[in-house]
Amino acid sequence: MGQQGRRHDFSEFGAKLEKHIEKLPDYAVRAQEKLQKVQRYFPPADQAGGRPAPQRPNPLQRPPVRRPDMTATFSSMANQVPVFAEARAKWDRWNHPAAKLERRKRRTSRAMTLWIMLTILCGVLTLAAGMGWMSATGAPMMPQAIMAFAGAVVFGTFGVRSGLKLRELKNTPLPSAPAGPPPLPPAGSAAREPMERLAECEASLAELLRQLSVPSSVGTTPVSEVSVADARQTATEAAAALRGLAGRIQAIERGRNSAPAREQAALDAAVGKLREQLDDGLEGYRGLVAAAGHTVAASSDGLVTSKQALTDATDRLAGLAMALRELS
Repeated sequence: MGQQGRRHDFSEFGAKLEKHIEKLPDYAVRAQEKLQKVQRYFPPADQAGGRPAPQRPNPLQRPPVRRPDMTATFSSMANQVPVFAEARAKWDRWNHPAAKLERRKRRTSRAMTLWIMLTILCGVLTLAAGMGWMSATGAPMMPQAIMAFAGAVVFGTFGVRSGLKLRELKNTPLPSAPAGPPPLPPAGSAAREPMERLAECEASLAELLRQLSVPSSVGTTPVSEVSVADARQTATEAAAALRGLAGRIQAIERGRNSAPAREQAALDAAVGKLREQLDDGLEGYRGLVAAAGHTVAASSDGLVTSKQALTDATDRLAGLAMALRELS
């Protein structure tokens, strides 16, 4: 009897537990309603007009570990080590679209030559078997002749297809190589740092000009398309002039390394003068980037001053690019 009573009590406890489990969603709804009522009397700091409470760091959570960018590290190392730079140049030449097209032409020509040779061989076997030249008694060997003739037809078909494909490849124009970032000067060159900053400015300016080319909700652009195209063309010409000036610096540096000791001081002075001109040109390019940034920021307010600043910066950079081209 005692054991039956304990079993009965355990079953009642299990039934009560199941009821409470079924009511858990109701408990959650009630708790949410009470929390909303409390928030009515105690609003958050940002809603009440005050500053939001600073978030305290969780002591149980580890801070995120910032890992270095292995791709950028390898690229910089490849630019500095001559062996890696040569291997990368060979890889780029191998993957050039023109080189790929030439390899396809060579493979197709070799395949066509193979099919033609096999077709001629099967034709000779067909003639020899049909005339009985391959038989000891001189009787025609018709089964062998038929098989050789079928092989000649098959190989001849492959040869014709290879010839047509080779003709199509020869008429295909050479594809241009994909436009990529120009190589940077060596690590020890005086033009390395300005060219790195120029690459960053080019990326920033391209994004800003893209923002200026996107139409607004009413279908109009912040500035005219002519101004954006003029700024883009001027920036391209200025970047080319700056890279030409950087090329002159590298050429003088290579000559300085081979020049006598008494001439190196004069060459160093020439490099320093060209570096000053390069810095001035880069400063003008950065002025165009700043003007484009101000124009993007003011486009939502409809201001005209920043738009006029973009035109003025474009004109100044155009004059500076002309002067740099004359120097180069």
